[in-house]
Amino acid sequence: MSDQRGPFTRRQYLKGTSAAAAAGLLAGCASPSESGDATESPNTDAGTTNTTTVDTGTSASLAPVGEVSFDQPPEDAFVLFPQYADMAVALGHGDAVNSIYVPEMSGTTMNHYYERLDGVSFEWEGLPDPFGDGIQEEQLYSLDSDVHFLDPAYLVTQDNWSAGDVEDIASNVGPWFGNFYSGTHAEAPEQYRDAYDYYTLWELFGHVADVFGERERAEALREVHDDLIATIEADLPPEEDRPTAVRATYTDGSFYTYHLNKPGYWLADTRPLAADDAFADEDWSRLWGTVGYETMLEADPDVILHLWGATPNYDMESVREQLRNNETGGRLSAVENDRVYASGMRYQGPLMNLFQLEMTAKQLYPDVFGEWPEYEDGDDYPEIPEDERLFDRERVAGIVTDGA
Repeated sequence: MSDQRGPFTRRQYLKGTSAAAAAGLLAGCASPSESGDATESPNTDAGTTNTTTVDTGTSASLAPVGEVSFDQPPEDAFVLFPQYADMAVALGHGDAVNSIYVPEMSGTTMNHYYERLDGVSFEWEGLPDPFGDGIQEEQLYSLDSDVHFLDPAYLVTQDNWSAGDVEDIASNVGPWFGNFYSGTHAEAPEQYRDAYDYYTLWELFGHVADVFGERERAEALREVHDDLIATIEADLPPEEDRPTAVRATYTDGSFYTYHLNKPGYWLADTRPLAADDAFADEDWSRLWGTVGYETMLEADPDVILHLWGATPNYDMESVREQLRNNETGGRLSAVENDRVYASGMRYQGPLMNLFQLEMTAKQLYPDVFGEWPEYEDGDDYPEIPEDERLFDRERVAGIVTDGA
């Protein structure tokens, strides 16, 4: 990727420990380069003082923000979308996260996955939801974050935010570091378009790792991911034997539908499985489409992957019951064959992606990758027999907790 710099770039952001203050739960719906000031550590021996220079600074770059620098790894990190919280946890810095989108939903879902990783968890209780009352400048000043894991190009599309407001926060509090439009490869707002690049989930993770000075840990996790992808690709059935599928969220008689195989990290858990997308030819004007029962029956996918179904926000048994009890819905092949599955979140970081890839592989290809176990609403990620797991939990937990 080219290092194209936006209007807020080349600024040196040097902050020490911040006094973050935020309480109350608002529940709703490449190797690193280092720079920074040296610190002196006096060490007296026989009346002499030896000075040891320790460089703890980090720098990182990401389109559209360009390059940012820190005198030490961030201790307070603003997060909106939970993929960045998952990245922080994966890098051993989960305690730096000071906010997250719908904390109870995001945090609970993350911990349902982490239950299968010994020693890994995320403390979400008490974190504020930046979307609770819309993203507010006052809250960002109050949180006093060392870094804001949010794309400024996305932020200027929100009410009451201008490019000037974005620059003020970067100058007075801490830099922005995020890339939203890589999620679907949608076009960025005009003032950021020339400085925009698109990243995969794991490329983005590497850049976030540079912020914390943890590129080595990120590369170790990426090896696990690459091994998992190789396992999947080696055993995928021929195209003609793959099921038709749709990723959708069902609400009040409508299906909010998403593509399976298009570019973007929102699809990082479905694209590698290469199922036959029942709506592949649809070109929705937004990032998703909306269809009713008749259109869904016309497509009649073999499998329905219910987005957000694995989160506390959806009662999947109720969803299945509504589909069965509808005159048209009851005729869907996925309903008749009990292949309506709880799927994960599109806002997935690296750890979530590993589990969601394994989950989706089993849901789409049970004859190849093993049956997806019974899953009750509110349960942790199922305990998969060791010989049916598609990645090594102990290896992942060791990387997260020890950097091993």
